[in-house]
Amino acid sequence: MEEIRNVLKSALNIEFIRGTISGPRKKEGIRKVKVRPLEKKGDLYFQFESFTKTQAFHENLAPEAAEEKAALYMEEFRQMQIETVSEDITILVSKKGKVTVQRKKKKEAAQKAELSHDRKKRYILEEGIPVPFLKDLGVMTEEGRIIRSKSDKFRQINRFLEFIEDILPQLDQGRELTILDFGCGKSYLTFAMYYYLHELKEYDIRIIGLDLKKDVIRHCSDLAEKYGYEKLTFLEGDIADYDGVDRVDMVVTLHACDTATDYALAKAIGWNAKVILSVPCCQHELNGQMKNEILSPITDYGLLKERFAALATDGLRAKYLEREGYATQVLEFIDMEHTPKIYF
Repeated sequence: MEEIRNVLKSALNIEFIRGTISGPRKKEGIRKVKVRPLEKKGDLYFQFESFTKTQAFHENLAPEAAEEKAALYMEEFRQMQIETVSEDITILVSKKGKVTVQRKKKKEAAQKAELSHDRKKRYILEEGIPVPFLKDLGVMTEEGRIIRSKSDKFRQINRFLEFIEDILPQLDQGRELTILDFGCGKSYLTFAMYYYLHELKEYDIRIIGLDLKKDVIRHCSDLAEKYGYEKLTFLEGDIADYDGVDRVDMVVTLHACDTATDYALAKAIGWNAKVILSVPCCQHELNGQMKNEILSPITDYGLLKERFAALATDGLRAKYLEREGYATQVLEFIDMEHTPKIYF
């Protein structure tokens, strides 16, 4: 782990912007750690925010202690992403303990991190910086201000991009990547994904959005052409029947209704997709089949039965993915008060 310590020693300074430690080797305990710099009484510290399934913990450490803490975490985790003013660094640790360090210099130096202890939450897409597709989709004004009625959508988009940020080490930067978005709908998140990966992170990607609604596909195609997004394509079609590509690196299925999610997962596995991001929706299939006297305190009540069937369906899907060799996480996409969905 000496190589990791050397990277941390050179990165944890005033030019450090943020870091994310993810990919736990154990299912229980801490699942992710976020690191950011802060200033206390004129001295530089680093705040570690660690997340379990239900809780978040904070710890502020001086640079040397922060280096030691991060190194110890990397004995239990598979990857760490670091962003500094001048470069992006990815640390990967294989099952056998082999360490790989990937560095990418930035074309332009980024702004230093805000060191205030009580700073506002930092979003990947920030308010005040106009983003073309957010303006045309009615989330932002021309000046980059968030339209109040769309603030939940803005937070949802940024939360989704945080998930994308976490899986960046799984994506090969040395070739064109193909990403399929099944049931893309109005494509808020499809455009956000393309903008983040292609425009901000400079990945060579091709994204295909698929949906059954002709008018939606036409509108999204017009917007992609308007922005000059040459490798963002929208097609009318059904998830179950789509066979327009031979190789897929990442499959996204957001709110695909009922068994459409299962078709998408089966397609992704068939393509051996490296990454699958799925937000299931409207799980009716199991609900109609559930008959069990032991479960009658739940199944005798329509609302409870529906919720239980949805949880059971998503649990089975997660186990199916694990059986096929995927490291599966079930997460909350956005606050339950806004969109009560489970995220794989």
